[in-house]
Amino acid sequence: MSLERVLKALTKLGLSQREAEVYIYLATKGPQKAGNIAETLNLNKQYLCFTLKSLKNKRVVNATLEYSAQFSALPFKKALDLLAETRRKEAQHIEENKEEIIANWRSMISKNTINQ
Repeated sequence: MSLERVLKALTKLGLSQREAEVYIYLATKGPQKAGNIAETLNLNKQYLCFTLKSLKNKRVVNATLEYSAQFSALPFKKALDLLAETRRKEAQHIEENKEEIIANWRSMISKNTINQ
């Protein structure tokens, strides 16, 4: 699978382009410190920290607890499985609450039409 196809698959599963790039870097290079990631990928360190936090929240990246933390990626197959399962659960939640969502939409639309 080419890099472009991997990036596309990861973005379709909910990662941003930048998150996918950082994940791939960690998955292929092994544990890295934030400074090294920022330098290698030419990223603003503050933006990288936001990206790493997001990846940690999505549970595809882990960090050591020491002061100068090292970040590591979940193995690719496990990350794909986890991201796909998260998408399935999101879709199921929407399906289960579809009638309530539609009712809220109709209510919102009718209020907006009355106020115009």
